[in-house]
Amino acid sequence: MNQTAQNKIFHLAEKFFARMVSIRRKIHQYPELAYEEYKTSELIARTLKSLGLKVQTGIAKTGVIGILEGSKKGKVVALRADMDALPIQEQTGLPFSSKVPGKMHACGHDAHTAMVLGAAMILKQLQSELNGTVKFIFQPSEEKNPGGANQMIKEGALNNPKVDYIFGLHVRPDADPGTIFVKDGPLMASADEIYIKIKGKGGHGARPHFTIDPIVISAEVVLALQKVVSRFFDPLNREF
Repeated sequence: MNQTAQNKIFHLAEKFFARMVSIRRKIHQYPELAYEEYKTSELIARTLKSLGLKVQTGIAKTGVIGILEGSKKGKVVALRADMDALPIQEQTGLPFSSKVPGKMHACGHDAHTAMVLGAAMILKQLQSELNGTVKFIFQPSEEKNPGGANQMIKEGALNNPKVDYIFGLHVRPDADPGTIFVKDGPLMASADEIYIKIKGKGGHGARPHFTIDPIVISAEVVLALQKVVSRFFDPLNREF
């Protein structure tokens, strides 16, 4: 990218910055959990349509896709953001804090969504200079398994037109503003869920030796699982 193109992008980023902040704060005030992102997806679709983009909704229930076609043929590049919040009570005291009891954008997906919408605003202004197509993908259910990414892919989110490259990022509150972390290979850990059913045997409190207490067993399982990594894997093994 030449300096002229960079300057255009920086100028447009400053132009749309206040609007991106406003969108982020609005999403932050009304957080929605996995597959419940109806108000969020409506806001996204409305914003994309106001820019003149082609918009697809209802993908993987609440997912949204915006398509921006450049003036010339070329590759198809996708920019992806997640939309769902977490079941956490916000206690920040911020003027734009969550208005929904027990729900909060504690993982930054409100920022991810606002940034990709901001990218759409900027690239729309540069449409005549674009070679190829940009797809803006807004994914539901990043926090809850099974995630919304696989479902969106199954429903054709990466086709029509077929995506050649896809980019996503994640905010990091402990990093200095303007800093971007990039590396070859995986950068962040993924999370999985394990479901364990423990069956006990009830009894009288005065005769505990005739019972099988599932609470004590559960406590032992939690402690044992914490020892798996520290006792069975080399902490210096970077492949782990």
